[in-house]
Amino acid sequence: MNELTIGFSASATKQEQLNELMEQIMGAYSVSDDEGPLTDAVEVFLKKQPHLTVRRHGDTLVASTDFGRERRVILAGHLDTVPVIDNFPPKWLQPGDSLIREDVAVGHEHERVIWGRGATDMKGSDAVMLYLAATLTDAKYDLTYVFYDHEEVAAEKNGLRKVVESHPDWITGDFAIIGEPTGCGIEGGCNGTMRFDVITHGVAAHSARAWMGKNAIHAAA
Repeated sequence: MNELTIGFSASATKQEQLNELMEQIMGAYSVSDDEGPLTDAVEVFLKKQPHLTVRRHGDTLVASTDFGRERRVILAGHLDTVPVIDNFPPKWLQPGDSLIREDVAVGHEHERVIWGRGATDMKGSDAVMLYLAATLTDAKYDLTYVFYDHEEVAAEKNGLRKVVESHPDWITGDFAIIGEPTGCGIEGGCNGTMRFDVITHGVAAHSARAWMGKNAIHAAA
């Protein structure tokens, strides 16, 4: 297996650079408990940026600027995904592909779409954060980038929670953004989850957008 490398070509366009980052992190299998290799690669990438101070706690990375600004913005995203269901490895879908969701096709009629586990939740935002971490070298605010593990499992495993408890000074700021989902809108958060040892069938959807899937529990009832 080739060692995962994260980076982008300096001569590429901004969109091409974002696509490179997205392809790399999408191609890294990072189901909860298996984030380590992706975290390692992200750490190497962040440490190449001379304007960032990079700290690590477990498989959570915190990278901060020190521009001397009065305020600090935190950008946070998780690197793990829920288990794959025939959607890994990822692939690019060409315009017109039936796998492209209807609303996405309407909004991006002539564009290809990357498809696979974690594309929205939340490697799309992770790619943007990595791009900003490398290119935003003189921002109006100081910035802290948090890439954390174990979002999709029990709360006691959550890497962000562990950093808050062990190193609260690492993530002190005035405003925070968690870039999930990736539609550039503000949502109030998830509706909550329940866990059952029941095998049934439906169409997966994020708990914050349950109407986009088919609730297998409701269907079973």
